[in-house]
Amino acid sequence: MKPRVSLQDSALRNGNFSLRIDPVRSEDAGLYEAWVKYNTKVHSCHVELGIITVTLSPPNPVVENELLLMSCNSSHQASLVETCYFHNGHPGLTSRTFCSSSAGTLSILRPAMSDAGSWHCQLRYSDNEIISATYNLQILGFDGPTNPVVYAASGSAAD
Repeated sequence: MKPRVSLQDSALRNGNFSLRIDPVRSEDAGLYEAWVKYNTKVHSCHVELGIITVTLSPPNPVVENELLLMSCNSSHQASLVETCYFHNGHPGLTSRTFCSSSAGTLSILRPAMSDAGSWHCQLRYSDNEIISATYNLQILGFDGPTNPVVYAASGSAAD
């Protein structure tokens, strides 16, 4: 996994033996074990790393008015019960919300500039585990006046 894995040497002196993985990949999911020897004692801990992946088709940035598919997947082993997407918000806040049972892929037939921004994907599993991720969607398009005719005075600048 080198060079994506590191230990913070300065933190080791304070008893922090954290492992840093940057960037995390889907194949990094699984059980990790740490052993630390201090004087004559050996301490160990186990940490499970779960991965959630947000996939866009076509990839980001998305062109305005072209079909967009967004899907979320996780390495969690229980059965997926529900997938929800929240635009510019989280559950309970003002947002556009789309939910479906099991593995739902969000389809936006004609994405507009108003679809850009923060999308929150939430996966709910049969063991009541809720896993989520946030994705910043970029839309390439025209965000100008509804009337495509712009008048400018001769000799001035026009945007």
